[in-house]
Amino acid sequence: MTSHKEFEINNDTSVEASCARASATGSTSSSLSVASAAGIQPWHKVLIGLISGIACGFILGEHAAYLKPIGDIFIRLIKMIVMPLIFFSIINGLSNIKDANQLGRIGVKAASAYVLCTCFAIFLGMFSAWLFEPGAGLVLKTTSAQTVQVFKPLEMLMNIIPDNIVGAMAQGTIMQVVFFSIFCGITLVLMGPSAKRIFVTVKDLTEVVLTMIRIIVKFAPIAAFCLMAWCVGTQGTAVLMSLSKLIMAGVFAFVIQYFVFGGMIATFGRLSPLPFFKKSFEYQAMAFSTSSTKAALPVTMSVCSEKMGVSKLSSSFILPLGATINMDGLAIYLGLCALCFAQAAGHVLTYSEYATIIFTATLGSIGGAGIPSAAIVMLPVVLGSVNLPLEGVLLITGIDRLMDTFRTTVSITGDAAVTLIVDSSEGMLDKEQYYKN
Repeated sequence: MTSHKEFEINNDTSVEASCARASATGSTSSSLSVASAAGIQPWHKVLIGLISGIACGFILGEHAAYLKPIGDIFIRLIKMIVMPLIFFSIINGLSNIKDANQLGRIGVKAASAYVLCTCFAIFLGMFSAWLFEPGAGLVLKTTSAQTVQVFKPLEMLMNIIPDNIVGAMAQGTIMQVVFFSIFCGITLVLMGPSAKRIFVTVKDLTEVVLTMIRIIVKFAPIAAFCLMAWCVGTQGTAVLMSLSKLIMAGVFAFVIQYFVFGGMIATFGRLSPLPFFKKSFEYQAMAFSTSSTKAALPVTMSVCSEKMGVSKLSSSFILPLGATINMDGLAIYLGLCALCFAQAAGHVLTYSEYATIIFTATLGSIGGAGIPSAAIVMLPVVLGSVNLPLEGVLLITGIDRLMDTFRTTVSITGDAAVTLIVDSSEGMLDKEQYYKN
C-alpha cells in the first residue's frame, strides 16, 4: 500500500511543472513565455513572419521559391520530433489513469465528439456549396476513363495495428504509433507500482523531447516567413481569381465552423469560449504557416496545458488522438468540393448520394489524417462513390496549397476544442488558469 501511494504522489508532478522549474533556473526559456525585451509573444512573431512573407512573395515573385528550403528544414525538424513526442507523451499522460474505466470513458467521449464534428463539418461544406454555387460556370471535361478508388473501412482498421512499430515510427504512421503508445500505457497502468521506475524514465524522456521542441519552435517566425513568401510568390493571384467562388465558399464554411466550436465549448463545456479563442492564436499561426497538423501539435499541446489549464492526461492523450482521426477542415473541403463538382457536371444529387458523400468523406477525412495534400488524395474516393468525374480534382490543384492552410488551422482548433470540452466534463480542467489573462 505504501509503495502504491508513493507511486501516485510521484506521478502528480506534471511535465508542465517540470518545464516551469527548468525555466525558473534559466536552463531553458519556454516558447510560450513573453519575450523579455519588447514584450512580444511568440505568436506575434509568427504573425509578423506571415505578413512579411506575404509581402515578400509579391515582391520576389517566382524567386521566392529559393526561400522554401529554409521552411522545409523547419518542418523536417518538427516531424523528426513528433513521433517521440506522441509516444512518450501518451504514455506519460496515461500514468495518471487511476483505473481502466476512466480511460474508456475519456476515450469514448473524445472519439464520439470527433466523429460528430467531422459529420457536421461535411454537412457544413455542402451547405456552403449550395449557398455560393461555386460549380456554376465551371466545366468538367472527362478526358479519360474513370478510375474509382475503393475505400475499404475494414482494411483501414486493420492498418491501425502495426506489424512493425519501428517501421511505423520511421514512416510517420501516426495512427499506428498512437495505438502502440496507448497499448503500452495501459499495460504499464495494469502493472501497478512495479511500473513506477518506467513511468519516471518516460517522464524524463518526455521532458527531453519538450525541451527540443522549445528550441525548434524558436525558429517558427523565420519558417513562417519563408513558407508564405514561397506560397504567394509561386501561386500568385491568377489561379485564385479563377476559383474565387470556391475559395469564398470554403472560407465561409471555415469561419462558421469556428462559431460551432465556440457553441460546443459554451454548451457542453459550460465555459466562455472567449479565452479559448484568445489563447489559440499561437498554434493557429503555426498551423496556418506550415499546413501541417504534425508541426502544430507540439505547440497545441503546450498551449492547452500551460495556458488553458487542460490536464496533462487530456493534452497528452486526446490531442494526439485528434491529430489521428479528426480533420474537420478536410471534412469541410471534401463536402464542399463534392457538391461543387456535382454542380459543374450538372449532376443533381439524390438523398442517398448525399448520405454516401457524408459517409465516404467521414472515412476519407479520418484516413487522410497526416497525409500531405490529403484533399487531392481522398477527394477521388468521395467523387467516385457517387460517380462524379474525377477530373474535378485537377481544378483544385492550383489552390490546394492555399486552402490547406485554412483546413489545417480549422482541424487543429477542433482538436483543441474537443480536448477542452472533454477535460472540463471530467472535472480535470483548471478553470482559474483557463480564465487567467
